[in-house]
Amino acid sequence: MNNRRFSLFPNTPGLRDLFDRRVLANQWRSGGPVITQMIIVACVAVWVVEIVLRFLAPGLLNMMLNAGMFSPLLAVSRPWTFITSMFLHEPGIMHILFNMLALWSVGPLLERMLGHWPFLAFYAISGVGGSVGMMAVAAISPSMSGWMTAAYGASGALFGLFAAMLVVFRRIGADIRSMLIWMAINFAMPLVVPGIAWQAHVGGFVTGGVLALLLTSGIRLLRGKSIVTRTAVYGGVVFVALVAAVLACNLNNPMRMFM
Repeated sequence: MNNRRFSLFPNTPGLRDLFDRRVLANQWRSGGPVITQMIIVACVAVWVVEIVLRFLAPGLLNMMLNAGMFSPLLAVSRPWTFITSMFLHEPGIMHILFNMLALWSVGPLLERMLGHWPFLAFYAISGVGGSVGMMAVAAISPSMSGWMTAAYGASGALFGLFAAMLVVFRRIGADIRSMLIWMAINFAMPLVVPGIAWQAHVGGFVTGGVLALLLTSGIRLLRGKSIVTRTAVYGGVVFVALVAAVLACNLNNPMRMFM
């Protein structure tokens, strides 16, 4: 009989530990969610800058968002936006709140299982996969509207983490109720809130799922290797595949000849 108490944020540290140097050092040594916390701090810090600029210098805020957001039309000429778009959020409360709560609900567990640097690589690759999802939908769409879209936020990377948790937890038979709650909320958001890039959700989920399957199964030669080695190999393969997908999708870019 399972007597475990249900928690929406299982095994996560207290918020008061976020800036305690000794606690962070101990968490790093013990496999705690240091990278997860740093991603949250970075996203919130950028969001605070956005809020300040929204009231004091709206023009600078627009410049900041335009420089960092991802657009399929300009992706090849502005490759940094594959990364910078992951740390930008709508200068309101709901976007950052839902994304950071979702990250807080799954990040610590996955970081403990993968390790700090493999987790960071997994997060980044999933985020890139989210942007590639936007490019893929734009490339196969009969209209040109997909190329003209732009998006930012951590959702693509988060859906990669969701996919990884599904793959890993299904294999070990663990309780994933809390994760499923946040997955359901985030999958449903595009249905009730306009302007959400569902393409990035799908791209991140597929990318994270593929990478998680490779890490948990993969070729026999690498099954005995460390998670760091497997992440480096499989992460490199997935990243190269994403770059190839970007270049292939960009062949249908209506602005390609002018870039």
